[in-house]
Amino acid sequence: MVRFSLNIVMILALLTAVSACHKDDPAVAFAYQNFIPSHFPIPDIDIDSFPTEQKILLGRKLFYDPIMSMDSTISCASCHDPSLAFSDHVPFSKGVGGTLGTRNAPSLSNVVYQKRLLREGGIPTLEMQILVPIQEHNEFNSNIVDISKKLNSRGDYVALSMAAFHSTPNPFVITRSIAAFERILISGESKYDEFINKKSDFTSEEKLGFELFMSDKTHCSSCHGGFLFTNQTFENNGLYEVYKDQGRMRLTGAIEDEAKFKVPSLRNIELTGPYMHDGRFKTLEEVINHYNEHVKPSPTVEFILQYNLKPEGLKLNEQDKSDLLAFLKTLTDQSYINNTNYSKPN
Repeated sequence: MVRFSLNIVMILALLTAVSACHKDDPAVAFAYQNFIPSHFPIPDIDIDSFPTEQKILLGRKLFYDPIMSMDSTISCASCHDPSLAFSDHVPFSKGVGGTLGTRNAPSLSNVVYQKRLLREGGIPTLEMQILVPIQEHNEFNSNIVDISKKLNSRGDYVALSMAAFHSTPNPFVITRSIAAFERILISGESKYDEFINKKSDFTSEEKLGFELFMSDKTHCSSCHGGFLFTNQTFENNGLYEVYKDQGRMRLTGAIEDEAKFKVPSLRNIELTGPYMHDGRFKTLEEVINHYNEHVKPSPTVEFILQYNLKPEGLKLNEQDKSDLLAFLKTLTDQSYINNTNYSKPN
């Protein structure tokens, strides 16, 4: 559960103040555009947050280091496994002491393009988001000031921090470096990308699935459109009639946001199960069946999905479902999964 405590407010103020001290530092030359596929837009990143090689090296090391947690047992990578497109394989990830989280860990693929973070969209930047798992009792259960002290006792971290920020480790250094690493986690070389760039072709089944995905019969692309395969809105997709988790309403307090969650990207969806905010579906077949015949009515269910509640519904046959599944698997980017720039440092 996200707690927007006074501690986080104070830390954010500190990070803003420290950021101003670094604004005029010269950025180390770094070909960030090399990480951006030619058919993707250039991410909108302010100068203070722009990745450099030194920032990425430090952020990558921190991402995989359990020193971030109170008892040094889990790291960012514990819940965001690179082999799973930086997601997890369980409904709820374990934090320190084996405590379970309250929502399924989302993939970090292309997170640089996300406008709002967390399932209810309560955080606007990667730097701010990093504070959430640090302080959460069922995640790292730690404090960024305490982490800074631990890092300052390590010569390797002091050296990396000085190279990247001309400073010893502190809250600014921690949040900015991890965010810099996360900003290079860009996936855009799947079979689908080869297809739209005319470098490969779909099988007949994949092509039929793509056409069905984009069609007015399924309306899949109304929520999962664009190069990220998400419109980045918040929707109730009819999982339950009564929700234990209030979704975005917990953030806004607005009744019209009840049971609405951030629409996830479908890139690398083959690898990121279990699915939904609570990890209730183990397979993509179950997800497709849900939209085909199991959407539940509730006051805020997404408008187009209300059609699925009618007797005529979608009525996808077994071949339709097989075709859709074949297309969804074309969104898997194996070169991204195997990219050594993203893997645990030696």
